[in-house]
Amino acid sequence: MNNLKEQIQINSESYANEKLTSAEQGKLWATYTGNTMCICILSYMLNHVEDLEIRKVLEDALRLSEQFVQSIKEILVHENYPIPQGFSEEDVNADAPRLFSDEFYLHYLKYVGKAGASLYAIAVPLVTRSDVQTFFTQCLDSTTKFLNEVNKTLIIKGFMSKPSLIPYPKNVEFIKKQSYLNGFFGDVRPLQALEITHLFDNIENNATSKAVLIGFSQVAKSKEVRDYFLRGTEIATKHYEIFSNLLEKENLSSPPILDPLVSTSTIAPFSDKLMMFHKLDMFAMRIRAYGNALSMCARHDLAEKLGRLTLEVGNFVEDGANIMIEHDWLEQPPQAADRDALVFKNKVE
Repeated sequence: MNNLKEQIQINSESYANEKLTSAEQGKLWATYTGNTMCICILSYMLNHVEDLEIRKVLEDALRLSEQFVQSIKEILVHENYPIPQGFSEEDVNADAPRLFSDEFYLHYLKYVGKAGASLYAIAVPLVTRSDVQTFFTQCLDSTTKFLNEVNKTLIIKGFMSKPSLIPYPKNVEFIKKQSYLNGFFGDVRPLQALEITHLFDNIENNATSKAVLIGFSQVAKSKEVRDYFLRGTEIATKHYEIFSNLLEKENLSSPPILDPLVSTSTIAPFSDKLMMFHKLDMFAMRIRAYGNALSMCARHDLAEKLGRLTLEVGNFVEDGANIMIEHDWLEQPPQAADRDALVFKNKVE
């Protein structure tokens, strides 16, 4: 990462007169905020992990988050740009009792790693300034390698749940009938590979999310926040069951629930603000994951379910944002100029 730091500094000097675009500001802001949150969570996890191999993966994750945050600070300082508040030591109690098992840490790292990779992958083709290009390219590359490390450790530990095997096709075929799209009536074909892939991915996400929500609901200090997490647990449970049933009907396996990996602790390791942001952020990412799944599903019944469940997640995210706004917890991303407000201000003056 030292090489990345040097490249960013050199490129920042070369582009001294090139302002950050809206895409660059937005993605840097989101990456900074998300990784300051991860630093808090990973610091807490490292205070309890016992398995040495899992500890190494957690340490690698923390190192990446710290490097990402530091690199963004250097870019923003060079621009005389305000550093986002994000999250800090005030949002974590590293000495709180263990809330999750060592095994769960690996599932969690995969869960947040997928979200990070999605964020960086979208940034890469949109950012244009050389130092920011270098940064997000490295973020994506490092996160991809890290996810491979997580999967390798899951396999070694015997915790990995793989998508089901399906037969190899005997030859290349083309779709002949519109009945291929059926899902409610008539002949309904078996699930195809891409549909299975995205169903499996979303089952895995909901299983991890549900365990996080169970833990957070146990330790939340505010009743309003606790009730919100309980509602999220119900949503994650329902979505997990709907997607799992689709696979099970065709004798395909699903990732298991992770609820038993949550301890019985009721002492909060994180602030309500951090936990609310975490679930708001991850459920917002769920909308993207469902959208990706919808784009790959040809059966009408799958499309209907994904559309309906996406709407439910969207309503949940909006309600969470309202709670955060009421408590003055929701930091505002960079935004375009309010031209109407400027005109009004000019009239008043």
